[in-house]
Amino acid sequence: MEYFGYLASVIIGLSLGLIGGGGSILTIPILVYLFKIDPKLATSYSLFIVGITALSGCFSHYRMGNLRIKSALYFAVPSVFSILVIREVIILKIPNLLFTINNFQVTKGFLIMIIFAILMITASFSMIAKAKTQIQTANTNYWQLALIGAIVGIITGFLGAGGGFLIIPALLFFANLPMKQAVGTSLLIIFINSAIGFLGDLYINTSINYFFLASISSMAFIGMIIGTRLSKKIDGNKLKPIFGWFILVMGIYIIVKEMFF
Repeated sequence: MEYFGYLASVIIGLSLGLIGGGGSILTIPILVYLFKIDPKLATSYSLFIVGITALSGCFSHYRMGNLRIKSALYFAVPSVFSILVIREVIILKIPNLLFTINNFQVTKGFLIMIIFAILMITASFSMIAKAKTQIQTANTNYWQLALIGAIVGIITGFLGAGGGFLIIPALLFFANLPMKQAVGTSLLIIFINSAIGFLGDLYINTSINYFFLASISSMAFIGMIIGTRLSKKIDGNKLKPIFGWFILVMGIYIIVKEMFF
């Protein structure tokens, strides 16, 4: 299963490189089910893997002129604040055992995986749906962009997900960016969010296996290189429905596994 996990890690970078998101939503299931890592620790690992992979993609998109720094900062600053509050204050106060129903224990790990599965299913619908023609406005709505950034920060903080599937639409509608620039800018935001979240975890978690993180990140990095090069030739919008169906199946699988096995 571990060998399959390393192979699956390539898909993390491939998705980030092609469509600017989606990779982080695969990281948690890969870590929990293929590498048998505790869900809470997996959220920390996910932040590192996704963040470092997104950073590598930023350089390529910068050279292609696809980064919009101002939009990224308006989104990332409130998002970082939300991440720190969630990870360093709220999530620490959630007990490992929440409650019991007829001898069925609802734990923090169970809650994380179920919410993550619901998030995956929700994200899959937006990926499967046919892309609509974007009506772009002349000005960027920075205040709405900042508000959505704060919301994405909550998701990133609790689940260790980069939130690219939410960042991309926000950049399209509120920052008035073309798709390719939304992808590049999304990677920068994902890196900032993930890096801050992981650095915050270093103060409360001393059991991090850096060799393991380096090995998984290197596989994701390979996928990022492939995805970024393919993005020059393939329209990411055409790949989103396929990836969406895959995410939908994965989300349903997680719910079934957590509830019945």
